[in-house]
Amino acid sequence: MTQIKNIMCAVDFSEMSAKVASYAQLIAKSLDASVKVVYVAPSLSQYVGFHVPPTSIENFVGEIVTGAEKTMDTFIQENFSEINVTGQVLSGYAAEEILNYADTENIDMIIMGTHGRKGIDRVLFGSVAEKIVKSATMPVMTIRPS
Repeated sequence: MTQIKNIMCAVDFSEMSAKVASYAQLIAKSLDASVKVVYVAPSLSQYVGFHVPPTSIENFVGEIVTGAEKTMDTFIQENFSEINVTGQVLSGYAAEEILNYADTENIDMIIMGTHGRKGIDRVLFGSVAEKIVKSATMPVMTIRPS
């Protein structure tokens, strides 16, 4: 019998993230599972060579990650209780990092929103949820905005 004991809740800290967290908590409580909340800071490595010194990019990404870690702590405090939950901030391409993390951490299910970005951002960056649904080896639950 398949058991779900390790759930990933992938968030982007948009307004939608609280809704995704509520589903992750509900499912985790009902299955007595733990939750790993994951945020992926964008990779800016593709901008090296555009007359921007690599150290400037590294410093900027470092500041993003530090800020995201603080936001993660607050997000977990505000959105999770009564379950075992940890947070992880990664850096890179969102879909790739989420899939790699899911594999290395033996995630049994991924829960994520479908519309963290809108408009031109969606056109430029594509749909992270779509890439994950197509490539994940474990079930993926997507939550649409209300």
